[in-house]
Amino acid sequence: MNKRVWTIFTGLCALTMLILYAVAAGAQEIKPKPPMYTYVANWQVARAHWGDVEGLNTPVNDVLQKALDDGTLVAYGRDTNLVHGLGAETHSVWWSSMSMGGLIKGLEKARAASDANAAALNDAKHWDTVWVSRFYSWKPGSVKGGYLRVAMYKLKDDAPDDALDNLSEHLVVPVMEKLLGDGTITAYAIFTTAIHTEAPGLFAIDYITPTPDGLDTVQAAVLGSIKAHPLGVQAFGSVTDDSAHRDGLDRIDATFK
Repeated sequence: MNKRVWTIFTGLCALTMLILYAVAAGAQEIKPKPPMYTYVANWQVARAHWGDVEGLNTPVNDVLQKALDDGTLVAYGRDTNLVHGLGAETHSVWWSSMSMGGLIKGLEKARAASDANAAALNDAKHWDTVWVSRFYSWKPGSVKGGYLRVAMYKLKDDAPDDALDNLSEHLVVPVMEKLLGDGTITAYAIFTTAIHTEAPGLFAIDYITPTPDGLDTVQAAVLGSIKAHPLGVQAFGSVTDDSAHRDGLDRIDATFK
């Protein structure tokens, strides 16, 4: 058995042991939810125009709130990047719906409310992404000036089809649910690309915390889970490509139905 095959085999064994451990410990059963779609409009705005973005977002937020009220959307928000990677976005606007149709209705409303002549946006680099999640939860209401933490990963080409589901159900979601329950975070989601403007296999683990201290609390909880479930870490590493890992940290205003 060559080294690559052995690595995959041991990783799958570790994931199996993690699942068996969770069952034996009486862990709450976690299953995928109906798909939730999220549209993210990214902008790399010149620093001289950063102060203009707030005013440009206001009419867009108004129409997205109406779409939330009538049930077209289940969430919407805007982000400001705190850690500026080379060529990365500075600002984002996003919204979520339980259908692709609802997502596109949100897009049309946002475009109609946008200022087509705004120099801040016309001079900016712009790109969009569409994501889908089957593992997510939130507390209804709004977060103002919270913190969005994003961890991006990529599954290996030979990862099993159910690798992300298993990692989500038995490793990631139990930690996120505990943090959601105690108020450390107000929302989380595990996303994959719904429209592949990014490489297939890419996935993101996102959470929102209302305070800076929440970032440390989540980190401590993750490290505690790693210590308690070392086989889970081995399983995670066996199906993901380390070289594709990236992190993000944003300030966020968000509203959830």
